[in-house]
Amino acid sequence: MSANYENIRRQRGAIEAFFGNLPGYKGYKEKEMRREADRLLREALVRDYTIQLDRITAVQNRALEALGVEWMSALGALKTALQTLIDRIRHAPQGYAGFFDAVRVKEEQLDQLEAFDQQLVGELEKIKTALDALERAAGDPVALQTALAQANQAVRATADLFAQRNKVMTGV
Repeated sequence: MSANYENIRRQRGAIEAFFGNLPGYKGYKEKEMRREADRLLREALVRDYTIQLDRITAVQNRALEALGVEWMSALGALKTALQTLIDRIRHAPQGYAGFFDAVRVKEEQLDQLEAFDQQLVGELEKIKTALDALERAAGDPVALQTALAQANQAVRATADLFAQRNKVMTGV
């Protein structure tokens, strides 16, 4: 279980603890807490990935000053790919479906979703590293080409991982 889930569980009040002992309610409430933990983690991911997105704008400005407009298209494509990933994370289905939802998510699927979300935290570090290299290379066309390829690969790998998460959710 994630740290967010454990924090939510500890913060339950006495009344919720009482209802937690009722048949049927406990399982429902556990899934609701997992859903909240999933939402909190994804919000944190969106915030952290957006910080990385903003770094690309600074690289664009430096490259424009040092090398001219020829790099704007490639840097813009990287920025669009990262923004698309952020939007997919932001608007992804929650990790638990309610009683009347069309897609049901079982406990083992919730565990898989949580594992994917934790992997996204690790992928964030890879993107940070790639953008560090991109920042250092902003004035050198050869280094910029290499750093841009690495940054694109890091974003693409993260997007592929997130696509696998959605397959778990939908079963497709």
